[in-house]
Parts: sequence; structure tokens; C-alpha cells
Amino acid sequence: MLITQTPLRISIAGGGTDLADYYRQHGGYVVSTAIDKYIYVIVNARYDNKIYVDYSRKEIVGRVDDIQHDLVREAARLTGMTSGFEVAMMADIPSEGSGLGSSSSLTVGLLNAFYHYQGKQVEREVLARQACEIEIDILGRPIGVQDQYIAAYGGLRAFTFGANELGDFVDVELLPLDSHQKRRFGSNLLLFFTDIVRKSATILDEQKARIVDTVEAHHKIKGLATDVRTALLGEEFDEIGEILHKNWELKKSLASGVTTPTIDEMYGRARAAGAVGGKISGAGGGGFLLCYCRRGDQESLREALDDYREMPFMLEPFGSRVIFHQERYRW
Repeated sequence: MLITQTPLRISIAGGGTDLADYYRQHGGYVVSTAIDKYIYVIVNARYDNKIYVDYSRKEIVGRVDDIQHDLVREAARLTGMTSGFEVAMMADIPSEGSGLGSSSSLTVGLLNAFYHYQGKQVEREVLARQACEIEIDILGRPIGVQDQYIAAYGGLRAFTFGANELGDFVDVELLPLDSHQKRRFGSNLLLFFTDIVRKSATILDEQKARIVDTVEAHHKIKGLATDVRTALLGEEFDEIGEILHKNWELKKSLASGVTTPTIDEMYGRARAAGAVGGKISGAGGGGFLLCYCRRGDQESLREALDDYREMPFMLEPFGSRVIFHQERYRW
């Protein structure tokens, strides 16, 4: 039996520039951080040579191709799993529609678990690239590529996305903040659940279709991501609150479903109570509201949003990893 633990993430700035329709033409740039909320994947050997898949429902099948859970099926196919195993999945947050990258974290966690179960170790870049292959190329989901990379690598990182004659590429930079600096920065970030769970595909489909018309907004969002990196390295953390606000104003122009009157009212209350800036994490439309708020104003912010549930979190230094592995004879 083994268990993998794969972090969720918050994208600070640059989201949308990791869509292939944009970065293949203009290059993309995202600053993102893993957080200490996780997707867990458990894999165990079975005696009866069947495949058991446990999530919101339970599947018992004889072949990988018969698995209905698409991420499990494609991860098993890609890694060479055959039969005689059970896989179970658990999450610290709503498993779909949170805006925290749960689908990509699950895909990375499945790949990592299946490879280790078979005694194979692969590089983090391979986990990220293969997760992109599953979600985007095989399953055709209209998503970007940032979530898979931050799930695999962890930490507080900047990602450069592009394409050349050899194909797509991703450059990964670990931002060199020490633990004290990361605590100072992270202590100003708060997450509140909007009580709205949504599927991102509709928003992202529209965003992709409109990239030609919104390319200037994407350019500005990419520039704000580089500003975040500069502010982080210069320890000008309060500037990031202002950048989040500018990013959110631009993000709302990318697709019609990014915000709603309820979200606008929630964000207005947050700003009036002391939040310097914020945005909906992920594609928008629901999930979690990320706020940058100085510590002295945080109680006022919590009072203003007391009808919404806060999710305390810390920045997570590790990407997907095995946290339990018991070697034993397999049938």
C-alpha cells in the first residue's frame, strides 16, 4: 500500500496566459504557490485480480479500459497499470469547482502513486507534462498548464510558458524567499469560500474563444505577474494586494461568467473592510475568494465576511510526494 499527498494551489497572477492559444503566440507567465491543502491517493494490491476505484461512487471492473473515472483510467493506461489493485481518492476541500486546481492535483497524484506502486520513480517535470497530456490532449479539457506544474513541483514559483521549433516548453523558477519571508507574505493572504461550486469548462471555453479579442488584457495580466515576482523578491508584499486588484479587474473582462453579482458584492465588502485586493481563484464564477489583507485589518475583514467560511492555510514547500509506502508481497 502507498499514499501520495499532492498540494492544491493559489494562482497569484498570470492566469489565462498559460492557455496554449495564448502562450504559443505570445509566451505566458504565471506566479503561483502550493498550499497546505491536499489531494490524497491510496493504492493497494488486490487478491482477486480486479480493479476497485473508490470516490463518490465505487467501481469494480476487470480491465483498466472499463474504468469510468476518466482521470484514473487515463493515468492507469499511461503508467502501465493492469489489474489487481484498488485506488481511493480523498480531498481536503470540495473536489470539483473549488478553483484551487483540484483536478490537476488529482491527476498528478494518481500518476505519482501508480508509478511508485510499480517501483518506478519519475521526475517532477514528467509528472506535470503527463498530467497535461491526460487532461488537455486526451480528455480535451479547455484548461491551461499551470496547475499541473505547481502540483508536481510545489513551493512558491514562477512559470514561463512558450513554444519553439521543438514544441511547447515550461521554465520553472523557485522564487528564493526564505521561510520567514514566505510566512510574512502568506500571513496576509486569506481564502473565503463563496458557497458557489461551478464547473470551469464553460468559462474557459469562452475565454479561449475570445483570446483574439482579449489579447491586450492577457498581455497586461502577464505584465502583472512579472510585477508580482518583482514585489516578492523586493519584499514589497503590500504591492501584491494592489496587483491582485488590477488582475481581477482585467480577469473579469476575459469571459462573461468570471464574476456574478454575488461575487461582486462579496468582493466589495472585502475591499471596504480593509482588503487591499483580491480575486476569485481559478477560472472564476465561484470557488474561493483570495484576499490580500494586512494583519491589522484582518479581523475587520473576517467580520465583514462572517457569513462566508474562511479556509485557513499556509504556503506549502513540497509538490506531490509519497507519504506512506509499505512494501509487501503482491498476489
